[in-house]
Amino acid sequence: MKQVSLVLIAIVFVVAGVMHFVRPGIYARIIPPFLPFPMALVYISGVAEILGGIGVLIPSLRAWAGIGLIALLIAVFPANLYMALAPERAGFGIAAVWLWLRLPLQLVVIAWVWWATRAGV
Repeated sequence: MKQVSLVLIAIVFVVAGVMHFVRPGIYARIIPPFLPFPMALVYISGVAEILGGIGVLIPSLRAWAGIGLIALLIAVFPANLYMALAPERAGFGIAAVWLWLRLPLQLVVIAWVWWATRAGV
């Protein structure tokens, strides 16, 4: 079960990270205005997602990659909250209720990454 989770985590984060380079403007629009250099933050977080996604597949890096992904999920929470508070800024056309439901789901993803990247795989 952990092996399947690790592959799924890798796919989710690598694809999400690549999307930061394919459609950076979408991500830049949801960065709260109090954070400087939104495009740089988009690219940095994209690289972090890709590296973390790859890292969970490498046993010697797995635990550190998991910690890094969890830190990243915590770091991007303000952007997700910002998007939920004013979904029209992002221009996704997603109903606000889904954006609000996504916030507690982030805790589930954090727990999943933690469980999957701990020893015993």
